[in-house]
Amino acid sequence: MIRSHYLAHRDGLVRYVQTITGDRDQAEDLVQEAYLRLGQALTRRLLEDPGRYLFRIVRNLALDGRRQGRRDSRRYAEDPEPLIEGARDEQPSPEAAALARDDYERLLAAMAELPERTRIAVEMHRLGGAKLREIAAELGISTSAAHQLVVDGVAHCRDRLRRR
Repeated sequence: MIRSHYLAHRDGLVRYVQTITGDRDQAEDLVQEAYLRLGQALTRRLLEDPGRYLFRIVRNLALDGRRQGRRDSRRYAEDPEPLIEGARDEQPSPEAAALARDDYERLLAAMAELPERTRIAVEMHRLGGAKLREIAAELGISTSAAHQLVVDGVAHCRDRLRRR
């Protein structure tokens, strides 16, 4: 299903993202990333409107990319040294990589501890970029209840990550 949807809508989505980013290559990358995220979301739950969910993912990724590009251009416009430093440090140290893997594993464990509705709400909001009203509609709850699920889930994960 996802593959056929991808083939049918890819070009239109790439054109849409390109209008936001101004970069065709980046647009293609973001559309592929969005389909991967949609596929992951569909393995975890049934989506009422996968096309709308996909459109939201694509739009959020494009806007995030555009914002990041603006920040980078302002940051490095005057002094190229930070950019050069960043290029030197592309590979994290073994210690940093180990710490990142450990944090990731602890985050996955914390997410697994959450009640199902809370986990879904956090994933939709933090990973999928869904708005609270979309989460509420998906879960059949009020917007304020969706907000509380996200707040509770994020607080739980934050607490687990702080415990080293």
